[in-house]
Order: sequence, then C-alpha cells, then structure tokens
Amino acid sequence: MRWRSGRRSSNVEDRRGGRTITRPAVGGGLGLIVIVGIALLMGVDPRELITVAQVGQQTVNQGQTSQTQKGPNDELADFVSVVLADLEDTWTPLFRKYGGTYQQPKLVIFDGAVQSACGFAQAATGPFYCPGDYKVYIDLEFYRELRERFKAPGDFAQAYVIAHEVGHHVQNLMGTLGQVQQAQQRVSKTEANQLLVRLELQADCYAGIWAHHADKARQILEDGDIDEALNAASCIGDDRIQRQTQGYVVPDSFTHGTSEQRSRWFMTGLKTGDLGACDTFQASRL
Repeated sequence: MRWRSGRRSSNVEDRRGGRTITRPAVGGGLGLIVIVGIALLMGVDPRELITVAQVGQQTVNQGQTSQTQKGPNDELADFVSVVLADLEDTWTPLFRKYGGTYQQPKLVIFDGAVQSACGFAQAATGPFYCPGDYKVYIDLEFYRELRERFKAPGDFAQAYVIAHEVGHHVQNLMGTLGQVQQAQQRVSKTEANQLLVRLELQADCYAGIWAHHADKARQILEDGDIDEALNAASCIGDDRIQRQTQGYVVPDSFTHGTSEQRSRWFMTGLKTGDLGACDTFQASRL
C-alpha cells in the first residue's frame, strides 16, 4: 500500500502508556498572560521568563519526540493515522454525494486495556467501534496477532481492519447500527446473531468501497494488496476461527460471517464502489 506520503489524521488519540496527545504551547494565550504577570511581580523583564519557558518547552518536546521514536509501534501509529485520514478523504465526499454530512470518528490507540463509552475493554477483544463516543479502538499489538496467529500479514491487511471498523461508524451515521441493535432485542439469540452477521458483512463491503474510491482518487494500491485484504478477511471468518479453536463449526453462533462471505462482500464493495451494492439486509444470499 502506498501510504508514506499520505496525509496524517488529526483524529488519533494515543493513550499508550498514559501519553498526552495535545498540550497547550507555553507562551500562548493565558500562559503568556500568567508569565507576564509573574515577571512584573518579580521585577524582571517579562521577555526573560518567556524565553526560559520557550526553551523549557522545546526541551520537553524534544524529549517527547525522542521517546516516541523509540516506541516499538510508532510506525504503526503513523500508518493507522494515514489510513484514518484516507478514510476521511473517501467518506466525506461520498456522504456529500448522497446529501449527508460525514462526522469524522476518532481512532484511539491503547495498550492492554481501555475505557470507552461502551465500557471497559481489554486488548483480547480486538479492534472495535463504539457508537457511544464515535471512536474506533485498537491495541496495535493486534497486528502482530493478525500476522502470527491468523497468518494474515501485510500493510493492506492492517488497513482493511481499520476500514472495517470505520464501516461500523458509517453504519452508525446512517442509522443502520441502531436499527439492528433494536431488532436484536426482539428476536431469538440465533436470529440476533444472523442480524449481526449481516451487519459485519456490510462493514466488510464498506471497507471495499473505501479501497475502490481511495485507489481511484489517490492510487494507493500496490500489487498484492487486494490479496492481503482477502486473506485477512478469510482468516478471521467465523468458520475458520471455530475450526481452529474448537475443532468444529457451529453456524448458529456465527457473528461475523464465514471466510468466503467476508471475502466476497469485501470484493463487492471494491468492484462496485456503490453503497447500494452493500445492502446485506436485503440480500437473498450472504
């Protein structure tokens, strides 16, 4: 995937190790007023304190940059920021085309566990979208698991994961997510799972729509990228995971769809680039 020259999103929250993403610059706004006031009380030239503060802030920033560069997942953090930006650049005009407004989601990077509007979650949950706060959550260690446990390497496989979760955000904005959640409360467990499968397959299709339009507009795809995404979709199909973990398959318990279904619906979005083609709820064949 061609991503290094891409735009970086400002909607990434890095909560790893208690990091703070944004800090007000010393010497600006209220900070400048306070510094001048202290200087006058001390009987010194305010410019001297402002200079000291600026030097101190530069030292802090340099230290943060140095620490960040040493982080094991910092290139991945940069990568997901580019993918999120590209998703923004794809879904914003698509919503505008259909007369809507795309509200950009946040992407939260965390280590081990995280608190969201949907409750407390651990990394074992995997990447997820929370409709309560419009945020996608991911522990970047999941990509190692995707590569080693699920045998789905490649940067476009990683991008597919983010695109799928943002697909749930699109569903939330369109009202689909809320409708499915309400419908699930009125049906049996098996029927609720079936609705969930349709929801997940639509998110796969939306991931394909992103790839379609992003490549058309910005030529992001390289040889082998589509195979990486299809392999990832296949490797995390319910049937394959159940067969690997318990030795047998229970279709009534599926919540995301089979390997074949996930791959096929991603390709549907990729080939058509059409939201209407992703209506899994009206599809006679999943």
